[in-house]
Amino acid sequence: MTLSRRSTAHVEVTVLTGLSGAGRSEAAKALEDLGWFVIDNLPPALIRKMLTLALAGSDINRIALVIDARGGAFFEEAAEELAKLRRDVANFRLVFLEASDDALVRRFDATRRRHPLATEDRVEVGIQRERELMARFREGADVIVDTSDLSVRALRTKLSAFFHSGSPADGLKTTVISFGFKHGLPLDADIVLDVRFLPNPHWVDELRPLTGLDEPVKRYVIDKDVTEDFLTRAKDLLAVLLPGYHGEGRHYLTIALGCTGGRHRSVVLAQEIGDFIQEKGYAVKVIHRDVGRAATPV
Repeated sequence: MTLSRRSTAHVEVTVLTGLSGAGRSEAAKALEDLGWFVIDNLPPALIRKMLTLALAGSDINRIALVIDARGGAFFEEAAEELAKLRRDVANFRLVFLEASDDALVRRFDATRRRHPLATEDRVEVGIQRERELMARFREGADVIVDTSDLSVRALRTKLSAFFHSGSPADGLKTTVISFGFKHGLPLDADIVLDVRFLPNPHWVDELRPLTGLDEPVKRYVIDKDVTEDFLTRAKDLLAVLLPGYHGEGRHYLTIALGCTGGRHRSVVLAQEIGDFIQEKGYAVKVIHRDVGRAATPV
């Protein structure tokens, strides 16, 4: 298949490159969290073949390539292939990560790693060699990120802001789980809300065989003043937490709501919280872990 701007119109290609120790690995992880298909150190000869496969019916439409000085003999070929990509791919960008010599030396000292271009010399020598080697990529970069004073979190946040469309739903994926304490806590929960203080439908004979997905149970739980107060306060809390987590570069958040058996109260409240999160513009998935378990005495 011949690549052209028309045939690649639905594909985004980002190349991550830059100096060793400047944060390419963390940048690649950040893009993976944002849904990009990341390929590290792909031989240049395979770049166009990989794009051809992406165009042949695959659902991969955002591809990030990581290229660095480890390419050795492939480096010149890589430069040629990137020039072709810029010509053929309309949605192409080159991101170059760099840092000061002092910052890079400190990082190599801290990790005790050997600089790829300083196998028999001091780290500073390898850094200068790499700056010269990578100069052409820096000059052609669409975005240059100086990571000298950036923490890992700050780097991820910076890249997240650059690659997002601006919608918070693109940056924070939330899972809301209802569960029963008698069956154990969800191990992956970031936030746990205990709703066992609410009136229990289990003690209403006609409601016991139903679940929180049934309207009579929902109305029984929701119509209580204490439930309304709880929901108001929980939503106020989440209105602060969600943008806070998003601003800190978090991409996944799991909120668990538990009652005794996980069939009535927690199910109703998980649905309500899930609806609220969706209304706020965040991606959300609601899971009722224990709703299918048989009703037992509580």
